[in-house]
Amino acid sequence: MKLSQRITHLTGGSSDGWDVFYRARRMISEGHAVTELTIGEHDIRTDPSILNAMNLSAQQGHTGYAMVPGTDLLRDTVAARLQARTGVPTTRNNVLITPGGQSALFAAHVAVCDPGDVGLYLDPYYATFPGTIRAAGATAQSIQTTAEDGFQPRAEQIDAAADEAVSLLVNSPNNPTGVVYSRQTLTGIADVCRNRDLWLISDEVYDTQVWDGVHISPRTLPGMAERTLVVGSMSKSHAMTGSRCGWIVGPEDVITHLVNLATHTTYGVPGFIQDAASFALNAGIELEEEVATPFLRRRSLAIDILNAQSAVGLVPAQGAMYLMLDIRATGLSGEGFANALLDAHAIAVMPGESFGTAAAGHIRVAMTIDDERFAAALKTICDFAADLADKHAAE
Repeated sequence: MKLSQRITHLTGGSSDGWDVFYRARRMISEGHAVTELTIGEHDIRTDPSILNAMNLSAQQGHTGYAMVPGTDLLRDTVAARLQARTGVPTTRNNVLITPGGQSALFAAHVAVCDPGDVGLYLDPYYATFPGTIRAAGATAQSIQTTAEDGFQPRAEQIDAAADEAVSLLVNSPNNPTGVVYSRQTLTGIADVCRNRDLWLISDEVYDTQVWDGVHISPRTLPGMAERTLVVGSMSKSHAMTGSRCGWIVGPEDVITHLVNLATHTTYGVPGFIQDAASFALNAGIELEEEVATPFLRRRSLAIDILNAQSAVGLVPAQGAMYLMLDIRATGLSGEGFANALLDAHAIAVMPGESFGTAAAGHIRVAMTIDDERFAAALKTICDFAADLADKHAAE
């Protein structure tokens, strides 16, 4: 029987970029000790107070079908949060609660892309971005940024790619690079979106993890609120990755249509999870800082380690829970280096090529293990890279 091209072409006919990760997991299942610096999974679990709120809600009976758009309580909480942080008037009618940020990304593209339309995204990118656009029936087209520009996208590059496009997907703070887009960058993006009549889909799931600079939501820029869909999530801000609770914030008419989509696809998010999310968002910034602080601390450790050597370069680590490391001095690709590192030292990292061609010759390191093990692993990576760089220079 024949399957649809939409489902068989999600990865564009190539690897989905997770080969090294899968190999590391196989090694672990076979009993090998592997230091995992791959995916963005916190090394702490969801705070007990959030779990208690979730359990209390379930015990009190909020286990049936919840309202498809989301509970009024959580929609109001998300709206108030975004209005307070951005100054843009926001009500529950601007909010759809979704089963995580990934579901929100898919729904946002379904909302604005017809089959065959071009959806733009920036390279390097989170590994699911192109497949998400294809899943919506659109053609995924990348725009390469460069390490030399600090992976800040240039407005002229976006404009040059926009002739057939209807949407642009951006992500700041950025996964995988850790870059926070500057006001100049976002102003340029906004100018192109207005001039080219593009929808902007802004993935802001790391907005509580900003180490340098300031997070600016493009929805705040002139003329952008009516053409921007903001994707948010509880996963990174509150270590609730498994709870699958996110949202889309956008114009009321778009949210109305997205509620129809949710009715025919996800049919909402469990009420007890939404109640826990409402509790978490109202618990105050202290809880968010407790989740974020380990990554800021490990970033400082990493900067000290990396400044003491010359074989590995660091892309400005301004936000999120990752480091993008330049290992081009070794003469290896990111994939070649990651596989060699896994073989030699049982340390698993993500190749830059998993996130597009712009990050070739880089690796992404997740700062998701305890400080002592993280520092030891990073020193091993640097020493391994230095040996390879010396051999490469001697060839």
